[in-house]
Amino acid sequence: MRKKSAIRKPSGRSLRKKLYRYRYIYLMLLPVVLYYVIFHYAGIYYSVIAFLDYKPMKGISGSRFVGLKYFEEFLKSIYAWRLIRNTLLINLYQILFAFTASIVLALLIHQMRDNKYKNVIQTITYMPHFISIVVVCSLLTEFSESDGLINDVLAAFGVERTNLLSDPKYFRTLFVGSEIWQNVGWGTIIYLATLSGVDQSLHEAAAMDGAGRIQRIIHVNIPALMPVIVIQLIMRVGRMMLVGFDKVILLYSPATYETADVISSYVYRRGLYERNYSYGAAVGLLNSVVNLAILTGANAFSRRVNDTSLW
Repeated sequence: MRKKSAIRKPSGRSLRKKLYRYRYIYLMLLPVVLYYVIFHYAGIYYSVIAFLDYKPMKGISGSRFVGLKYFEEFLKSIYAWRLIRNTLLINLYQILFAFTASIVLALLIHQMRDNKYKNVIQTITYMPHFISIVVVCSLLTEFSESDGLINDVLAAFGVERTNLLSDPKYFRTLFVGSEIWQNVGWGTIIYLATLSGVDQSLHEAAAMDGAGRIQRIIHVNIPALMPVIVIQLIMRVGRMMLVGFDKVILLYSPATYETADVISSYVYRRGLYERNYSYGAAVGLLNSVVNLAILTGANAFSRRVNDTSLW
């Protein structure tokens, strides 16, 4: 006589009961699922236009197949190296300064003993994250004028006044600096949550052994944060070839293309503004493939070095 399986598959009736029981949770989840399906997965099909001489009137099926023509055109263009260099440098500066700033701020906030003061600091640092990017860029543009706030501060130290956003050498500094101001507080949330879960007995034992506050941060807090830091860093490295075009477009000008123009802003100009859809799709697809390769490599390297990885 055959034994019945210990694991019973859920029947259609029980599945319907669960769907009905948690219907409100699934309804709350539905907009998120639709967002990813429409804007992330459905768009994969249309990446085929990167291999076509796409004409909107003819559609995908009626457009002529041109293979890797637009990929080669981009890689051989005089702008390719400039775009790749600017994209990589801005992302590198963001990792070195903005990514690190969130960790440092989280450690500093965690050391505060007055909870009321701690809550005030957290609120103040979180608030810029919720300001519209258009408003942030407008403020930065005003502050960067020759008679703006930033020039007032620099003039106090003897620096000559100038329109900072019209000077290519200042663009990356202003861009990364504004990113730190806007997102450093928001980036501390996950680190503060991790620090709140650290066993206090570790701090007490370290204090009994004579460890000061700095030593406890180095030997207790930072090791507790390392798995989270590594995961966040892998995800950040996976976006090394991606810079949000909206902020760049709002801040740059033809005078600053040399240091400000990145791949996403170039795709916007060539693909949408100039209506060269196939060329823009080819550059965007190439960018996504490189990002995927970097993410996979960073994940494999992290898994081999310290056994922490996304998959």
